Amino acid sequence: MASDNEQNDQLVTILLVEPNPGDTRLFTESFKDAELKNDLYTVSDADAALDFVNQRGEYTDHPRPDFILLEPKLPGKSGIDVLTELDDEPTLREIPVVVLMSSKMGKDIVKSHGLDADHYVQKPVEPEDYIEFAQEIEGFWMALVQEESTDN
Repeated sequence: MASDNEQNDQLVTILLVEPNPGDTRLFTESFKDAELKNDLYTVSDADAALDFVNQRGEYTDHPRPDFILLEPKLPGKSGIDVLTELDDEPTLREIPVVVLMSSKMGKDIVKSHGLDADHYVQKPVEPEDYIEFAQEIEGFWMALVQEESTDN
């Protein structure tokens, strides 16, 4: 079993599912600026997200994400469809999902479909808020790692 320091130094694989190229750029830059130990992959729709987590198609050689940042409003299938498929598949159900909300109603909308994510985060509005957001995601990941280490 890895020590806490070894676990904290592990590279985290994050999948960002975000249809807005401007937001994707801000997320990517903020994770770099926050100097987090991660591999951030981005896709812009539900089909690509599901291909990525199932490691099929063009994503066959990509790692399965340690967790997913999911915008629920996607072109085509919605983020709720992604959550449904993840929840239906036992091997994918364990991947933590952070739903990115544009408003406080986002959590209620997701829950109204009988689904629940691991965490809900208000999407940053101002570009300078993205670094704080990246640090919040790091804190969420660290809490998950600590929770797993105490469960073992």
